[in-house]
Amino acid sequence: MPELSESLQGRDLGHLRIVAEFWGIELDAPDVHSALPQLVKAMLDSQLAAEIVGDLPGEVKAALQDLAQQGGRMPWAFFTRRYGAVREMGAGKRDREQPYLEPVSAAEMLWYYGLIARAFFDTTEGLEEFAYIPNDLLTCLSLQEITAHATLGRPAYQSERQQTLPASDQILDHACTLLAALRSGLPAPSEYAYPTPASILTVSVLQSLLGATGIVDESKQPVPEAARLFLEAPRGEALAILCKAWLQSESFNELRLIPGLSAEGSWKNDPLHTRQVLLGFIRDLPAGQWWNLDSFVTAIKQQQPDFQRRGGEYDTWFIRSLATGEFLRGFEHWDDIEGALLGFFVGGPLYWLGLVEIATILESGRVTAFCRSAWAETLLNGEPPQGFPREDGKLIARSDAHLHVPRLASRAVRYQVARFCECVKESPDGYDYLLTPASLSRAKQQGLGVS
Repeated sequence: MPELSESLQGRDLGHLRIVAEFWGIELDAPDVHSALPQLVKAMLDSQLAAEIVGDLPGEVKAALQDLAQQGGRMPWAFFTRRYGAVREMGAGKRDREQPYLEPVSAAEMLWYYGLIARAFFDTTEGLEEFAYIPNDLLTCLSLQEITAHATLGRPAYQSERQQTLPASDQILDHACTLLAALRSGLPAPSEYAYPTPASILTVSVLQSLLGATGIVDESKQPVPEAARLFLEAPRGEALAILCKAWLQSESFNELRLIPGLSAEGSWKNDPLHTRQVLLGFIRDLPAGQWWNLDSFVTAIKQQQPDFQRRGGEYDTWFIRSLATGEFLRGFEHWDDIEGALLGFFVGGPLYWLGLVEIATILESGRVTAFCRSAWAETLLNGEPPQGFPREDGKLIARSDAHLHVPRLASRAVRYQVARFCECVKESPDGYDYLLTPASLSRAKQQGLGVS
């Protein structure tokens, strides 16, 4: 960050005198050129700086400590949203109205104390405006009371866990069903049911995941070799294949897959960065502890609201509510977008991929709590978890042309069966198929031998 002298450069003499008055510094210089070095030298006295910070009101000191904890700088839009506005006015209006005598926010008080400045810095996203503490001033401020980063949210109460749903590898079976439908040219089911409405897996989401994994190509057709390896892999390895691809994917875009929202326009977000940030939040939570989802979302809104909009792009991302047709622009719609994304992230990808267990309210099926699964750490490290059952179920063929394929039969076998049969029923224990003239004809057209 810039030094104090550079940060105060460009302030008029009146502003420097306001800062000096708050610090109890006698500033008798006739102009900015001579006043600036005099003021900077006095402000960089460690004892005086400690006294000034120590006398700040609690909420103002907290804002300064938060800024220091973030490495001394924070996006200006984020800082002022959290700690209030700094009213912009020229020197004449400032001298007439004297806003520094009754500051409207912690940020404005820090501004007139000269403890913060604002400037544009280069970021990976381009130039961005930041609030910052001048570098040399930061080294002599008494900020030892900075607290560690607070845990995001609170543990879940027993009453918030009316129904608990363990981690599942059911997505492997849904993927097999979808791959067979795509290969056969049959319409896929619009969605795949899970025990709670909040975790329904749609075909578009599953196709996006299989596309990110390289199992489905851009024309939404299975890639033969990749599909074969996935279907023949043991269940633990197959789940790790999906999870690893999701962890590394730049194309699987959770924000654009949230039910009820439509992302429109040419703006771009960074789903990989967002996913990594959110997984960092999840990993910071106590292992084996059920965590309240609403408090988790609220804490992120308070402490890390710009986790996916690093430049504070609350007015340039065009996201429309499908229920109302309204474009959700501005920070006031944080809950509708970021809040919805967090709920989708936990109840969707994290649950589908076996990374969390979830708990719901029985009446509504709404996800109220979550807990990292026993598989989570292994999967997040790109390795297959152990203890999965073997796919050694036996296919049962009946004389009436019905075939029953147990859920724990080979997925590669069921994939082939689904290509020359009609699926008539799916149940928790498996799939029932029927051989028909139409299904055999379709199979022949795909190059499968009817015999």
